[in-house]
Amino acid sequence: MSDINLTWSEFERVEMRVGTILQAVEFPEARKPAYQLTIDFGHEMGIRKTSAQITKRYGTQDLVGRQIVAVVNFPRKQIGKFMSECLVLGSVGADNDIVLLSPDFKVENGLRIG
Repeated sequence: MSDINLTWSEFERVEMRVGTILQAVEFPEARKPAYQLTIDFGHEMGIRKTSAQITKRYGTQDLVGRQIVAVVNFPRKQIGKFMSECLVLGSVGADNDIVLLSPDFKVENGLRIG
């Protein structure tokens, strides 16, 4: 467990939203196995792209249509020739085995997690 404590106001600044994966493709240029994801965050947030190292548990065909939770207010990050615009959240197990965080029921894209 971390010794770093956030204040409530710091936590409120982290903008986590629900989105639906529209497209998932292999990302062969990545240093570690990853996919490039295109995610719909609804009318207000729009479409964003990111890369995710989730190849151990998910195939590209498993991801399209799946709702996920992502942080959408980080600065954009250049990954090779690809620009990442959000951070998909998941639990990280042994050997970087990631399980995506998602709502139990289908909800509107763009809803904020709080």
